[in-house]
Amino acid sequence: MYIEKIQSPADLKQLDIEALKTVADETRQAILNRVSRRGGHVGPNLGFVEATVALHYVFNAPEDKLVFDVSHQSYPHKILTGRVSGFLGSAEEMDAVSGYSSPAECPEYDNFEVGHTSTSVSLATGLQKARDIKGTKENIIAVIGDGSLSGGEAFEGLDEASELGTGIIIVVNDNEMSIAENHGGIYKNLRALRESRGTCGHNWFKAWGFEYRYLEEGNDVEKLIEVFSSVKDTDRPTVVHIHTEKGHGFAPAVENKEAWHYGMPFNVADGSRPEQPACESYGQLISDWLLREMKRDSRLVAVTAGTPAAAGFTPQKRREAGRQHVDVGIAEEQAVAMISGMAKGGLHPVWTVFSTFLQRTYDQIAQDLCINSNPAVINVAGGGTASMNDITHICLFDIPMLCSIPGLIYLAPATCEEYFAMLRWAVCQDRKPIAIRIPGNGVNHTAAPVDTEYGYEPQYRTTHKGEKVAVIAAGSFYQKGENVVRLLAGKGIDATLINPRYLNAVDAETLDALKESHELVVTLEDGCKDGGFGERIASYYGTSGMKVLVGGVKKDLYDRFDLHQLLSDNRLLDEQIVEDVMALIS
Repeated sequence: MYIEKIQSPADLKQLDIEALKTVADETRQAILNRVSRRGGHVGPNLGFVEATVALHYVFNAPEDKLVFDVSHQSYPHKILTGRVSGFLGSAEEMDAVSGYSSPAECPEYDNFEVGHTSTSVSLATGLQKARDIKGTKENIIAVIGDGSLSGGEAFEGLDEASELGTGIIIVVNDNEMSIAENHGGIYKNLRALRESRGTCGHNWFKAWGFEYRYLEEGNDVEKLIEVFSSVKDTDRPTVVHIHTEKGHGFAPAVENKEAWHYGMPFNVADGSRPEQPACESYGQLISDWLLREMKRDSRLVAVTAGTPAAAGFTPQKRREAGRQHVDVGIAEEQAVAMISGMAKGGLHPVWTVFSTFLQRTYDQIAQDLCINSNPAVINVAGGGTASMNDITHICLFDIPMLCSIPGLIYLAPATCEEYFAMLRWAVCQDRKPIAIRIPGNGVNHTAAPVDTEYGYEPQYRTTHKGEKVAVIAAGSFYQKGENVVRLLAGKGIDATLINPRYLNAVDAETLDALKESHELVVTLEDGCKDGGFGERIASYYGTSGMKVLVGGVKKDLYDRFDLHQLLSDNRLLDEQIVEDVMALIS
């Protein structure tokens, strides 16, 4: 095989076109070998194989700088920059290679840690400016695709690249898709450019002042080399628009592009996946609930931002919802401002978003939504330790982030029944924006009654009244709190258990009442404890005699962590919490 001998892009330059085509075929098979065994981003990487071979053949990395957007297209780049063992090697060798661009892994060829969308052009303009100031001559190449042009930062990056006016090459990988279908006006222009082979009179990139090249055959190595060679060493901002096929070379990924954007392990021979035991998921339950309610309430609108799966909105369910479902593309800031406007206009918007992507919206939530007190609803999916674990996708920071914003109520249901009671109340109320943290530890049911009304002031719920020790366990750590209380009972401690339900503020009445018969309060939250829910309670008790043990994850940027190890390192295993409690009250 060629790729086993390629240690750097320089090795490519010794090969002829036919050999490069073989390299592309081998690279594709290496990708399939990894993703079929371990899962990962399938379609985006398969579609960008030939373009990566051509980029590394024409340009001179690492002197020339490549910046990948989202990193969904970076697997071929990794294979051609000395990391082929992460695709053909042992499980341990695969573990050493992440699914995203990472200078921690390969500082020579990976310029940035990148996992969130729409950043490549902006990052590249920084390299562009640094080159211009230093007076060096390297090429700066930004790769953007998979719907990333719909994100606001992409617009800002293009604006700045045009303003700088010096050499930068932006490769628009147009595979006609985002994670699901594309949304946004720019994609109408991309379609017109495709249909006219780049000659359409209305050219969005030219209007911004870019030189423009179009290549229809975006999976043809030879033609890609020609077009990249034509723009090499340019002194102008230049867009190379290539039309690729998402999933190219693997029929199942071509036939169902949305399902194969990312996937778990599969049989590479036919694309079949092991049957999973049937189990409830919040995505399915939420989408079913919303669709039922839409028939009753024509003003209810489900909103997603490029990840409709967060709310369980399959293609069929999106069609069923019709105009009562809006996907704004990969543009979370737009989603927040839009749901604020929709609520102001009398609609009942519910935006469902993964915790890791919510981080980009702090200003919009504070300014566009909360200052205006518009009663929109935000469903926060995947928050906590049991969610995504790549350094660019960890989901530990939504509690400190949202709870620092005045005017926002952040609810943490402990069970499925409590979640839907909160969702119904949040949709029907008309005074404040409400965020709800969808439990991240699976669908846990309760036979106990749950409240149907939730006030605007925090009201904790005491589910077991004991003495000496009180465990306040929020959201998806409520069941952990139950376990801790049970273990403490085995040691002779009848601990109080409280479901706080509200993350954004303390219930002073409940906390004050604990002072009469308790000496220790234990808080448990599934996320970063620095600036979180527990620290707020510890601050409330302040100089009083109450001890507070704050349980959560220490603030850090964790990469591909093992869940059990993370909990153990942060003293969050049930037995560890009990040990710490006993040590404090002895």
